Amino acid sequence: MFPGMGGRGMNPAKLKQMMKQMGINLRDIEDVEQVIIRTPDKDIVFNDAKVSVMNAQGVDTYQIVGTPEELARELEIPEDDVRLVVEQTGVSENAAREALKNANGDLAEAILSLS
Repeated sequence: MFPGMGGRGMNPAKLKQMMKQMGINLRDIEDVEQVIIRTPDKDIVFNDAKVSVMNAQGVDTYQIVGTPEELARELEIPEDDVRLVVEQTGVSENAAREALKNANGDLAEAILSLS
């Protein structure tokens, strides 16, 4: 807690001055349209994001404020993998793609499931 804050907040200008004295710089990134955090199984999307960057001792820390929306990520199947499954099994491209999706992209498992 910062000294002098008491239980009731602090003047923003005074807080900014104190942060500057401690070597902490804070700035907003203007006109942010969207922030996406990608993980292997989902995307976390902020369409109403406000982003601030705090620099302390040469390290930037980003703060995102907004309403997150989680979206499941669809497995991307490379066309080369689809062609290989088609060549090995003789099935249609759609059937090969479906087998690859069911096998989470594992070529051997997809081919075995169609054989």
